[in-house]
Amino acid sequence: MSTASPSLKLGAAMAARRTPEQLKARRQLMWRELLTSLWAPLCGVGLAFIPYVTLIEMAPGTASWAQPLMKGFGLLMVLAFVGLLVWRNASKKESQLRTLRHEARELISEDERILSRVGTKVSPAAADRITEQALRVESASVAGNVELLRTETQALEKLTQEHLGAYRKQSVWDFVGGFGKALLIALVIRTVLVEPYRIPSGSMLPTLQIGDQVFVNKFIYGVRVPFMNVVPFRIVRAPERGDVIVFNNPVDESKDFIKRVIGIPGDTVEIVDGVVRINGEPQPRTLVSADFVVHNQDDMTGRWFDQEEVLYREDLGGVVHSSLQHPMRLPGREHEGPYTVPADSVFVMGDNRDNSADSRYNLGGPGGAEVAYVPYGHIKGKAMVVWLSLGWGGLLGNLFGGTGLRVDRFFEPVR
Repeated sequence: MSTASPSLKLGAAMAARRTPEQLKARRQLMWRELLTSLWAPLCGVGLAFIPYVTLIEMAPGTASWAQPLMKGFGLLMVLAFVGLLVWRNASKKESQLRTLRHEARELISEDERILSRVGTKVSPAAADRITEQALRVESASVAGNVELLRTETQALEKLTQEHLGAYRKQSVWDFVGGFGKALLIALVIRTVLVEPYRIPSGSMLPTLQIGDQVFVNKFIYGVRVPFMNVVPFRIVRAPERGDVIVFNNPVDESKDFIKRVIGIPGDTVEIVDGVVRINGEPQPRTLVSADFVVHNQDDMTGRWFDQEEVLYREDLGGVVHSSLQHPMRLPGREHEGPYTVPADSVFVMGDNRDNSADSRYNLGGPGGAEVAYVPYGHIKGKAMVVWLSLGWGGLLGNLFGGTGLRVDRFFEPVR
C-alpha cells in the first residue's frame, strides 16, 4: 500500500488514487446532485435573469418578447422546484442518501482542513488510512447504497476521532473567518452590484405599484461609498433625464426614496398646468385616459383605496413613460418653478405628480415649500426591473386584505 505524505492535502491524495472509472462516476454524481438540488431552479432563474436585464437595458424594445419568455422560464423553474421538493420527500431512499452524502462530504472536508493545518503532527500511516477510508466512503456514495455509505462513513468518523480527535475543535478564528467571508461577499454585492428595494408608497404610480420589489443597478453611476455619500469615480454614465433612481434622502437620511430624474445639472425645470418644461421647452405628453383608476394604500391603516386620476404618456427627453395628474389643478400648483439644478445634483419627481413628496416639496422634509435637489453622492442606483410583486389584486389577495402575488408584474422593466 502506498503511503500518503502528511503534508499532502487529502483531496489531492484521493485524486491521485482514483481510477478513470471512479473519476467518471464521481463527476456524474456531482452533476446529478447539482441538477436535483433545490437550488438548481433558483440558480437557473438567476443565470437567465442576468442576460435578460442586460438585454432590456441595452435594447428596451426587446422587452415585448423577452419578458414573456422570461416569465415562461420562471414558471418552468417554479414547477421544477415543486417537482423536486415532492420527489425528495416522497422517496425515502433519496432523502437518506442526500443526508448521508452531506455528512460524508462534511467529514471529508473536515479531515482535509485538519491534515493541511497540522501537517507533520499526523503520522504518514494514519494519513494513509484516512485517505483510503475516504475513498471507500466516496465509492459507497457513488454506488447509492444507503447501508454501505452509512457503514463506511461511521468507519471514517472512527478513524478521524482516533487520529485527528485532538485537532477537531474548530478555532474561533476559523468561525470568524468563515462568517467574515460570507458577510464581505454580501456587502460587495449590495454595495457594488445590485440591491433589492421595495416600493412603499404610491408616489410612482402607475409605473411602479405599491409592493413591487425592484432590483437596483448599483454600479451604473459609479461605486458609492456608504455613509460618506460620495462617488469616487464614474463607471458607466451620470444620471440622465427619465432614469428612475433610488436615493438616500438628503433631507432625512434615515429614508430611501425612489423617483424619476426630471432635471440634470444646469437644467431649468418648470411645471406649468402639469406640463414639464425643461430649459423652456415643454415635454410632449399625450392624454390616455381622463378617468384612470389606480389602487393606492393608506400609510396609516394599510387599507387599499381607489384613486381616480388623469393618465398621460409623457416623453421626457426620449424616455416615454406614464404619469398621473389630479383631474383638478390643486391651488398653488398651476405654475411651479423655475428650478435651476446645481452641479452634481438632479431634480426628481414622482410619476404620481400630485401625490409625491419630491424635489418640489423638500423631499417630504420640513418646510415643504422649499426645493430640494438630490446630490450624486446620495444616489444608490438605477431601478432596472421588477422581480417580485406583492400588491393589490394578486393571487390569494382575498385572504390578505387585497394584497396578493402579482404574477403579471414579474420581470416588468422599469421605464
